[in-house]
Amino acid sequence: MPFVNIKITRDGATAEQKAALIKGATQLLVDVLNKNPQTTVVVIDEVDTDNWGIGGETVTARRQQGR
Repeated sequence: MPFVNIKITRDGATAEQKAALIKGATQLLVDVLNKNPQTTVVVIDEVDTDNWGIGGETVTARRQQGR
């Protein structure tokens, strides 16, 4: 049973966009690895930008600096 974990920042992904991610990830496993979509699990974790760091800075701080 494939398990896919997608992590995105919590800043406005719509329900429709998340549904598209789930559908797309599932289909990718079907197409590439011939996995059964009925047993494929996809989880989306939304992370606050204060809890996501890049290059030693939070995403919140980077965005405030325009980066």
